[in-house]
Amino acid sequence: MSDSLVGARVVLDVGPVAHGGHCVARWDGRVVFVRHALPGERVEAVVTEGARDSRFLRADAVDVLNAAPGRVEPPCPWSGPGRCGGCDWQHADAVTQRRLLADVVREQLVRLAGLEVDVVVEPVGEGLLDWRTRMGWAVDRRGRAGPRRHRSHDVVAVDDCRIAHPGLPRVAGGTWQGERVEAVVGSTGDKLLVLDGPPARGSVEPETGLVVAGRVVRGRAAVREQVRHRTFRVTGPGFWQVHPQAATTLVDAVLEATQVRPGQRLWDLYAGVGLFTAFLAEGVGAAGEVVAVEADAGAVRDAKRNLHDLPHAVLRLGQVEGVLRAAVAAGERADTVVLDPPRVGARARVVRAVASLARDRVVYVACDPAALARDVATFAEAGWRLAGLRAFALFPMTHHVECVAVLVPTSGSASVLGPSADS
Repeated sequence: MSDSLVGARVVLDVGPVAHGGHCVARWDGRVVFVRHALPGERVEAVVTEGARDSRFLRADAVDVLNAAPGRVEPPCPWSGPGRCGGCDWQHADAVTQRRLLADVVREQLVRLAGLEVDVVVEPVGEGLLDWRTRMGWAVDRRGRAGPRRHRSHDVVAVDDCRIAHPGLPRVAGGTWQGERVEAVVGSTGDKLLVLDGPPARGSVEPETGLVVAGRVVRGRAAVREQVRHRTFRVTGPGFWQVHPQAATTLVDAVLEATQVRPGQRLWDLYAGVGLFTAFLAEGVGAAGEVVAVEADAGAVRDAKRNLHDLPHAVLRLGQVEGVLRAAVAAGERADTVVLDPPRVGARARVVRAVASLARDRVVYVACDPAALARDVATFAEAGWRLAGLRAFALFPMTHHVECVAVLVPTSGSASVLGPSADS
């Protein structure tokens, strides 16, 4: 007799939301992480992972016995148990999604940093669909493109993605070689496809730029992104925020958080193609300086072009930890340090170096609340405290949330950064 519980049907009283797009329930003395449910619901669920001796189980809600307020019919037919794993909250309305995100950020700060923080997740844009301007599609053995099932390598060959921006090059329905297709549409209308191998005839729109295995075979290899009065070049699948209003939203939040003044010396870590660097450099003026650190050589090439009119923006190519270590050893200081690390966070060594480099404040842009909370705890050990936090719903239908946190020296004066009055 197998000890696996996969396929077992259980009735669950759903508890609070947890980080990762699921809620927590209990069954037979153990925790169950259940997707497609909302806190307060009673559901019938099917176990998708776990055995009789497992510490916890995973399950999908397949029948809602008692629905919670905020539940809606998912607008995407590919959303639900056993289908696309790209969205987590298609079954929740917009207000409920933001409340769930706020609960997750709050819980992570309590659990990992020991902080009680009032969190409000601010809406960005209108609607929950048609927003994603950069899409990565997996390709199955038959050449069909689609998202993957949740916690699986299986490709779901969808007719289209409902959160994809309508301006993206069409990928669904085509036939592709390789394992992945990246589709991009810039805010200026530029389009780009990045492929592992050549597409079948007729799969690519004629006006779309095409890059195959790093080689440009059609059109330009970059898109142009417009933010405020500046234009940024982003080559290939290089990093750029995926929501059309994300870049402007975060620039506004970072500038508010830094309180940048002429003549200041700032550092911008994980600077990418220079999005924050450009506006920070405008703020400090020719009498100031912004040092931008980025490890990706392609991003630095784009940043050089994007910052060509700002000679007081200094680019340093290298791993953030190594560049910081050398700067601190040389006695360099900065009035403010801005950092936008990858999903895993900055981690302890970088945090301690930032705490030694910065004089007045640190502005931390985070796409993962657990990583942010861990790093905030490390900042606290180094003598810095969380002085303000904003959170933004930049990834509708998903469990992802973007935060902008302000940290100041523990002995310093308070700096409050909160949601805008009209949010």
